[in-house]
Amino acid sequence: MATYVDRNIANLLWSVAGAHEPSPAVIERGRKTSYAALRERAAAIARALLEGGLRPNDRVAILLENGADAVAAFFAVVAAGGIAVILNQALRPRQMAQMMGDSGATLLITSANIPPDQGPPLSSGQRVLRVEDVSGAAEIAPVSRASADPAQIIYTSGSTGPPKGVVVSHGNLWASMHAVTSYLGIVPGDRIAGILPFGFVYGMSQVLCAVGTGAALVVERSPLATRLVAEMRAQQVTVLAAVPPLWLQLLAVPAFRATPLPDLRVVTNAGGRLPVAAVRALRQTQPQAQLFLMYGLTEALRCTFLPPDEVDRRPDSIGRAIPGATVLVLRDDLSPCAPAEVGELVHCGPTVTLGYWNDAEATARVFRPDPRVAANAGTGRVVFTGDLVRQDDTGFLYYVGRRDRMIKTLGYRVSPDEVSEVIYASGEVADCLVVAEADELRGQRIVAHVVLVAGGSLKSLERHCGLELPRYMQPARFEIRDHLPRLPNGKHDLAAIRVVSAPTGSSPGVLA
Repeated sequence: MATYVDRNIANLLWSVAGAHEPSPAVIERGRKTSYAALRERAAAIARALLEGGLRPNDRVAILLENGADAVAAFFAVVAAGGIAVILNQALRPRQMAQMMGDSGATLLITSANIPPDQGPPLSSGQRVLRVEDVSGAAEIAPVSRASADPAQIIYTSGSTGPPKGVVVSHGNLWASMHAVTSYLGIVPGDRIAGILPFGFVYGMSQVLCAVGTGAALVVERSPLATRLVAEMRAQQVTVLAAVPPLWLQLLAVPAFRATPLPDLRVVTNAGGRLPVAAVRALRQTQPQAQLFLMYGLTEALRCTFLPPDEVDRRPDSIGRAIPGATVLVLRDDLSPCAPAEVGELVHCGPTVTLGYWNDAEATARVFRPDPRVAANAGTGRVVFTGDLVRQDDTGFLYYVGRRDRMIKTLGYRVSPDEVSEVIYASGEVADCLVVAEADELRGQRIVAHVVLVAGGSLKSLERHCGLELPRYMQPARFEIRDHLPRLPNGKHDLAAIRVVSAPTGSSPGVLA
């Protein structure tokens, strides 16, 4: 990898495009955009921003479909010294307006292809730049930026509370890109599937991994799993990243389940724990591909990964720290946990972000001084993730659950993810979300919202849980649903499931 004069992440595109000018950078709907054309497009948008008066650290919202223009717009904003706020099309206009207002974005880059009623209502002083209005080529150099300068505000998914803006530095993006491309072994000839929203860490990671190595990003925007499989096969995709719900959808597609994709060599999972049954199914259906099980969170981008040669031995592990990082497992008193003891995962290293936008109180709670400083081993600030894990005696980590989602029932603390794992292992469900409800006798009761597979049996599911779970972990009630609500990044929408109207069907469960 080349050495750059400064740390503006836009130099990634400017430099790589110089070495790979004719190579395809983005492939979408059969159309290829070369690296030379992508850099020219980014430079033209950056020039329009600067001519429009953009100042260093001005926030710029981007509302575009995944594709070449969206990639160019991101690099244009950071090249011009701005801070990018990528909006997801799946969000409601009200949510987009909240993010623009919270971030203080004064400009929206969008397209005439996005109807006005699907975008945010603009307030006084907020302007619009449509990509169709930017033409021609431009020769500009990215403005100078330091590692600690902010490059992007990424809003958390809101799966465990209101979305918060996480401020990501140029240095964070460089560090994450270098770490991920190194352990995945990305090379210029790769074709990386770009099927996740660019506004989330995992989706942007695919962009940076492609641009950082001169690989091609293959964009497919269809929500249909069958279409995704067909496009991946046709475009000879070699690297595929997905979140657990999408993996479950792909594994239900006969063309994916029965016939390996011959060019696919790397598959990755993040954004939630992939059930062990799905891990094994993915290994069986795509045996030619190396499977990387990964863990991360917006506040630290990517944290851990499990090497492919450990997956069959430890299908429930999230692995060890990424290159350049350290992870700790700590008790409440900040002392290290013993092997097998459950504690909070604390991430240390160059991907620790700058904190929450305009929220000093929340930043102080999560981004804290390194507890190892007294022992002269600390490196500054760390992220207390709020995730509970355990570590075995060889250093491999196992996810237990969110600290703020642990269910306290019958005097026990129960991880919803552990209950979900057993439910998935029954083979009776296609989707599952375990939540808690208040209960005077238990403290909280466990409720499992499930989507049965075709021919799935609720009675068989109840019998399986009765055999595989201790009494205190067994759901008090099963709610049978046609589908489960999801956030734009594919995660379950916990808030929506809690206020959802009367279920399509229910069972009192084994404890009622």
